[in-house]
Amino acid sequence: GVGGGVRSVDDVDQLLRCGADKVGINTGALARPTVIDEIRERFGRQVLILSLDARRDPAMPSGFGVTTHGGTKSAGIDLLTWARDAARRGVGEILLNSMDADGTKDGFDIEMIKAVRDVVTCPIIASGGAGTVEHFVDAARAGADAVLAASVFHFGTLRIADVKEGLRSAGFEVR
Repeated sequence: GVGGGVRSVDDVDQLLRCGADKVGINTGALARPTVIDEIRERFGRQVLILSLDARRDPAMPSGFGVTTHGGTKSAGIDLLTWARDAARRGVGEILLNSMDADGTKDGFDIEMIKAVRDVVTCPIIASGGAGTVEHFVDAARAGADAVLAASVFHFGTLRIADVKEGLRSAGFEVR
């Protein structure tokens, strides 16, 4: 999968021709939500991942708001409203980045994962906050279909094999 600067069907076409099997979209979809419909109609929903940067925001009905610019700017839209709309339009997966939890190693935002799981049926990839094997298990139990982490593996805090084993022993299917 690849993303960054995706704004149109042509952008997706170019990335798929270059060998991508999935394409991520974020700000481009916020700016023009109908681009999701256009991409789905042309390529099917399986190619499109909505990258969603969210954080707690008491001004939003759900208590979670969508952000842009690496989580620094509010997009002025409720997380659950946007997730539901994007899923209905045709994103195949949602990469849910908790900007509050990102880099903390204190665990994924379980409440956020559960809230999004309640409003969409498409797969959710949880990102932000991984610190222990148990955190991955907690995210899966909350409804994440996949879990993403970088620094804990990059710096050797955790071994991928240990995370896989932890998920397996908690009853989750692991590839």
